[in-house]
Amino acid sequence: MDVLAIFGPTAVGKTGVAIAVAERLRERGEDPVAVNCDSIQVYRGLEVLSGAAGPEERSRLEHRLLSFVDPGEEFSAGRYAKAAHGEIDDLLASGRRPIVVGGTGLYLRAALADLDLRPPVPPEIRDQVEAEIAERGPAALHAELDPDLGENVDPNDRKRIARLTELARAGIEAAQGAQGMWTAELRHPGPLVGLTVDRGRLAERIDARVDAMIAAGAAEEARAAEEAGPSRTARAALGFEQLVSDVDAAPSAEAIESIKAAHRAYARRQLTWMRRMEGVTLIDRGSREDVEVAAEIVELL
Repeated sequence: MDVLAIFGPTAVGKTGVAIAVAERLRERGEDPVAVNCDSIQVYRGLEVLSGAAGPEERSRLEHRLLSFVDPGEEFSAGRYAKAAHGEIDDLLASGRRPIVVGGTGLYLRAALADLDLRPPVPPEIRDQVEAEIAERGPAALHAELDPDLGENVDPNDRKRIARLTELARAGIEAAQGAQGMWTAELRHPGPLVGLTVDRGRLAERIDARVDAMIAAGAAEEARAAEEAGPSRTARAALGFEQLVSDVDAAPSAEAIESIKAAHRAYARRQLTWMRRMEGVTLIDRGSREDVEVAAEIVELL
């Protein structure tokens, strides 16, 4: 039984495609289970903001590693890797097919391979970097990175810039390049599918998704998490900062547009990373329905 991985930019429709794939696999007598590899969907209470599979979707396909971490808790790729390896190994041992699905590249790699992960940095360095990035902004710290590292990082990618700055100040060498943390072989064989769509259509999907998230209560989610005291990794959720900036009002049109712009920028980074990755089969979904894309993916198996 192979592991199937489905990756793609935000709002491309990964969950819907995974569900359609699972339904076709059941027709073949299989028993598939989705294993989440999105770094924000692990958090309990941020389901709307992170675009996690809802109750109806989860009734159609069992999902693992969703909504199991408290938002006040720091969560890392190392902890995720341990949990994902356990889930995938157990599913394979019981004859079920894991479908690893999500849009966080590091978590995808953590699920599929044994990573050369960097050790944690001292808390005082982390606190210093967090305070500095809050005061000066991510672009200022990005300009201070080693050029070989900085060229592969968006100047507005706060989380990644903070991590690279922490490592540099702790004297820890960062992994080089998009492929730097892959081992020579995956832990288990199987196809890796990357979903793509043209930029204009993706922008439309992102706008529709953000509007739906706002209507479904994403602001209330973010504000509840803010009141309880979120961790740095939970605060990295796209739109979190914009939604907690004014606790007494509905999100402004300006805030909503800022969230949409952040999603579009993140999607561009996801697509760039995906197209550089070795061994990925790119599938352009175009205007096709989930079931049509799923049929093409199942053929790969």
